[in-house]
This record gives sequence, C-alpha cells and structure tokens, in this order.
Amino acid sequence: MIHLHYIDDALLVAEKPAGLLSVPGRSAENQDCVVARLQALYPDALTVHRLDQVTSGLLLHARGKDMQAALSMQFEQRQVGKRYEAVVQGLLQGDAGEVDLPLIVDWPSRPKQMIDHERGKPALTRWRVLARDVEAQRTRVALEPITGRSHQLRLHMASLGHPIVGDVLYGAAPAQRVHLHARSLRFTHPVTGEVLAFESTAPF
Repeated sequence: MIHLHYIDDALLVAEKPAGLLSVPGRSAENQDCVVARLQALYPDALTVHRLDQVTSGLLLHARGKDMQAALSMQFEQRQVGKRYEAVVQGLLQGDAGEVDLPLIVDWPSRPKQMIDHERGKPALTRWRVLARDVEAQRTRVALEPITGRSHQLRLHMASLGHPIVGDVLYGAAPAQRVHLHARSLRFTHPVTGEVLAFESTAPF
C-alpha cells in the first residue's frame, strides 16, 4: 500500500518507499513499482517525474494525460521546488555550497553516471549542512537540485569526496539503505492555480 499525502481529481502526491521502482523496468521481475500500485486503485494515475529506486520520499503523479502534460511542463521549466535530505560520509567543510559539474551516462556501467566536461549535460546542486555527527563521521545535508539529471545528487556529493551513506555505486561503504530522501515538493496546481507544498520526514 502506497501512502498518499494528497489526492484530488487532477493529481496525487505519494510517499515512495526506498527499494521500490518509480516506473516498471524492462524485465518481468521489475514490473512492481509505485505507478503500477497506484494504477490498481486509480487507473488514470500517470508518472510526472521519477525517484531512483534507492531513494524514498515525495513523488507527484498526474490523473490523466492533460494533467500529466501540464505538470510535466512545470518540471521542464524548473518551476517545481524540490528539496532532499541526505546523510553523507565524512564531515563536510563549510556550511553551504554548490556543485556545478556536467553529467553523462557511463554506458559500460549504466545506469551509473559520470562527470564529463565535454559531452555532459549541465547539472547544478546546492547543498547546506543541517548537522554534523563527529562521532560517526557523517554530515546531514539539505540538497536542492537546480537541474534534474539522473543520479545528480548522488554523483555530485561523491564528487566532493562525501558519497551518500549506503551509496555503494558511487563509492560509499555498504549500509542498510541509501540515505537519500525527497523531503519537500512545491508546485502550482494545474487547475486551481494554487501553490501546493508538501513535506515528508526523512526515515533515517
């Protein structure tokens, strides 16, 4: 059962658990996903954006193709406010900053991404320290992806030498889960024009 933060005739905001795909994969064993579970109850539910399988948190879905087009346009025009919370390995120097490094898929190792200054697509992430755990040598951070590239937050934090806890793909030590959570989502309702904002507490 997928927890819903909000539902009306135009859209729904779901809480994606870590480990569940946002959309179905190609193989038969990868058909279970957030949108399939939602469509079992709401057949008109359609994907607007995705979260990595390892990521938990807020996920917006449209109800019907017209609403999907309207909401997708907000993402394309960067009118959607997205904030994430993560715990990274090590103690970050400074209290805030940004990472501006272009990304491209690492084809031999896909879905892994890599930094490529010649062929990569622009990617910008802002980060801010929330807390430091000196004993555990970890830092809790708020992350804001200005662009929305695949694995952007994960690779950008790893590029600072501070991979997200549990993110083995980008050099972290194994952990129970990847400590990355989509914490807040802010967008304009495509019918009413009202600004909607949602918050979700990180489960780590």
